[in-house]
Amino acid sequence: MPQNPALRALASSAFSLPKLREGQLAGMAALANGSDVLAVMPTGYGKSAVYQVAAAHLHRQTGHPAVVVSPLIALQEDQIDGLTGALGADAAVAINSAHSDAELEEAWQKAEAGTAAFLFLAPEQLAKKETVERLAAMRPALLVVDEAHCVSSWGHDFRPDYLTLGTVREHLGNPPVAALTATASPPVRDEIVERLGMKDALVLVHGFDRPNISLDVIRHHEEKDKRLAVVDQVSALVQGSAAGAQQGLLYAATRKDTEKYAAKLAAQGLRAEAYHAGRSSADRERILGLFMDDRLDAVVATTAFGMGIDKPNVRFVIHADIPESLDAYYQEVGRSGRDGEPAAAVLHYRADDVGLRKFFGTHSPDPDSLSAVLKVLRSADGPVFPSSLAELTGLRPRRVTGLLNQLQEAGAVTSGKRGVRLTSKAKLSALVQRAVELAEARQRVDQSRLNMMRGYAETDGCRRQFLLGYFGEDLPAPCGNCDACTEAQRPGPVREASAEDDDGGPAGHAVDVPFPVQSPVTHKKWGAGLVMRCEEDVITVLFEREGYKTLSRKAVLEGKLLKPA
Repeated sequence: MPQNPALRALASSAFSLPKLREGQLAGMAALANGSDVLAVMPTGYGKSAVYQVAAAHLHRQTGHPAVVVSPLIALQEDQIDGLTGALGADAAVAINSAHSDAELEEAWQKAEAGTAAFLFLAPEQLAKKETVERLAAMRPALLVVDEAHCVSSWGHDFRPDYLTLGTVREHLGNPPVAALTATASPPVRDEIVERLGMKDALVLVHGFDRPNISLDVIRHHEEKDKRLAVVDQVSALVQGSAAGAQQGLLYAATRKDTEKYAAKLAAQGLRAEAYHAGRSSADRERILGLFMDDRLDAVVATTAFGMGIDKPNVRFVIHADIPESLDAYYQEVGRSGRDGEPAAAVLHYRADDVGLRKFFGTHSPDPDSLSAVLKVLRSADGPVFPSSLAELTGLRPRRVTGLLNQLQEAGAVTSGKRGVRLTSKAKLSALVQRAVELAEARQRVDQSRLNMMRGYAETDGCRRQFLLGYFGEDLPAPCGNCDACTEAQRPGPVREASAEDDDGGPAGHAVDVPFPVQSPVTHKKWGAGLVMRCEEDVITVLFEREGYKTLSRKAVLEGKLLKPA
């Protein structure tokens, strides 16, 4: 491990971090030396310290600030409060809608004068040419992308505003990048690195296993029974604790359901509120404040609640509906037990819900809209700004951003300072077809991720092994803290020892592994892939264009379906 006494001293004196966790110092040192870093660490592990110590060090050396891209104003303000306490007044400033014009200009001047070491803003602000030019003139020492999984269309919280960050980085003079996220499966990591133009990035993956969180799945046949069970469980978890002090989160798939569950919980005497994007910003801030101050027993929320929330004493996270992916599920359950004390993560699962999730998750490619955008670009004399494309096509700006992303992936267009231009000389019909094929491939990947979520819900093996395997991490032995492990430990008929047990390995993990986990393989039909999980009877492979496929181990071996890449 690198020594770096200057960074260690700064971490200890300014940020009160005398002891650093695994990966923190390596990340700080890499950024301070001009290298890119992708830090995949849960909230509370200390990934923010990685960029903050490095940026403070670089600011002392160069006088240039770090530009921090963060999606929510609340997250920005929390970070600024912490940095002000550590480094003093004016150490961090923000450019966002919460400030007046006079305050914004004052913030700009502090960053330009070298007073502020950190300048926070939201990704949509970087769509403004004047903003990027003003940032570029400062020659930033570091570009920080918080919640970096938002840059990936493989991710569970994809945001089109993040797509331009790779181009923005070029305009800023290609400063080193610190990309931070609480959870990212291997394809999400790969896309983050690619979209941000990261070169030889140091990828740090730490703290994924949260052994203090119990993992359970409760299966249901009838919707009515499931709803009753969800309410009863949340009530029991809250009211079974001393003075109602046990708090938690209940996630539901729709806004309507959050309101229904919150009302039922309130009728049972619980302090419960519904939180979703349809509520006013004032309401959402009020609910968040109540929850953080321990004045709510439960927040019933859609996925709109939780990003960046660091509340250590959340004791349970209950899901009333199956999430769209294990990426989303793991980030949501990871909001519990951050104090290291026992916490519960429970998924209420009904097989029919998978079909409903597939229906709502389907976004078919739109050849007509793609063609409309291409026709405008072909007829233009030069680059066209996305805002102008929206006006000329009659499409919504966010829709145009998504279409441009598809066309850029298809190699049809490029974006630059002056806008978007058509770069391919192929026929427009061929470009549309290529973009549609890529979108359909993405659709297959999304469906495969939902299938992996279903696999987690229906597995009879250790759930933590399944979950960590999805993220490319190996847990050698069953965790002992999930419902499957608990069931396996119950007294019952003596199970005959298997060959796997003779080797000391866990049941369900084959000794003779033909393709080790994380090894690259190829399939005649599906192309290149990566082995994610190898069990006694099945092998799970992540294919670049098809997503996750679970293959019969016997068929793989007898039919030679996979070959080492």
